[in-house]
Amino acid sequence: MLRKLVTLLALVVLLVIAGTMYWRGFLAPVVTGTHAVDVEVTPGAPLRQVAAELHAQGVLPQPLDLVWLARLRGDTHSLRAGEYLVPPGTSVAGLLDLLKSGKVVLHSLTLVDGWTFKQVMQAVDSNPALSHTLDGKDAAAIMAALGHPGESPEGRFFPDTYQFPKGTSDVTFLLRAYRDMQSHLESAWQKRADGLPYRTPYEALILASIVEKETAQPKERGEIAGVFVRRLAKGMRLQSDPTVIFGLGDAYTGKITYKDLRSDTPYNTYTRYGLPPTPICLPSLASLEAVLHPTPGDALYFVARGDGTHQFSATLVEQNAAVQKYQIRHKRP
Repeated sequence: MLRKLVTLLALVVLLVIAGTMYWRGFLAPVVTGTHAVDVEVTPGAPLRQVAAELHAQGVLPQPLDLVWLARLRGDTHSLRAGEYLVPPGTSVAGLLDLLKSGKVVLHSLTLVDGWTFKQVMQAVDSNPALSHTLDGKDAAAIMAALGHPGESPEGRFFPDTYQFPKGTSDVTFLLRAYRDMQSHLESAWQKRADGLPYRTPYEALILASIVEKETAQPKERGEIAGVFVRRLAKGMRLQSDPTVIFGLGDAYTGKITYKDLRSDTPYNTYTRYGLPPTPICLPSLASLEAVLHPTPGDALYFVARGDGTHQFSATLVEQNAAVQKYQIRHKRP
C-alpha cells in the first residue's frame, strides 16, 4: 500500500513538473512589452530555420521551444510564409497558431481617381511592400508583362485602395487593378442607357476619363457627360481642355494658352473630331456611370465659374456670354 502511495505521489510530482515545464516553454508569454512585433517567415524555410529567424527577430527566446511544440502537435509542415504582427503576451503556442493561420500583415496602396498611368507607376514603384519586377520598363513592356500587349495602359486600372501581403509582385498588383476596371466597365456597359454614341466599352472608358478631369463636383458629372454625348452625336468637336493638356505632356507649363489649343496632337479635341485615341486618366466608377447614363438636356457648352462649378449653355450666344462673365471679366486686373 505504501509503495503504491509513493508511486502515485511520484507520478503527481512528475505531472506537476511536466505541466510547469510545458507552461514555461509553450504557454508563457514570449512577446513582452506593450507593442506588437513585426516578423517575417521566409518562404520554403524548414522549421528549424523559421525558429532561428524568429529568435533573431527577438520574438522567440528559445528557438527549440517552437520546434518541439510543432513536432508534438504534428505541425512541422504547417507553418505558412509571410509577414506577421505578433501581439504582446503571445506564447510559443500562440505563435505557432499564428504562423499556421496564414493571417499575414496586409499593406495597402491607393490608386487615385484622375491619375495618369505615369502617376500609377510612380506609386507602384515607390511602394516598399511590393516586389518590383517592372523597373525600367516602358508602358508597352509593362502591358506585355501583364499579358495585354499592344494595349495602352491609360485608364486601364481601377482607382481604389488595394490591400496585399508583403512581397506581392507589381505585376500581380497591377493585374488586380486592371481586372477590376474591366469588371466594372463591363458591368456598367451592360446596363447602359439607349442611344449612346459609343460603339465599344473602351470608347465609354475614354469619355469617362475626360469627364473625370473636367469636374471635381460629383453632381456635375452627368451634366458634363450629357454635353459631350450631345456634341458627339451632332458631330461637334469635344473641345476639352484636359485632353489638350494630356496631349502636351511634359510641354504643358501649368497654364493652357491659345497656342496650346491650336497645337495639334492626337489628343487635341479642339483641332480633331471625335474621341481621343485613349483615356487620359483613371476614371472613377461615378464617371463611368455618368457617361453611360448622361443627364438629359439641351446644353452643348459649359464654362468654369471659378468656384469649382460650371455654367451650362444650350447656344453659342449663351456660352459666349458665360465666358465673358466668368472667364474674361474675372481675369481683368
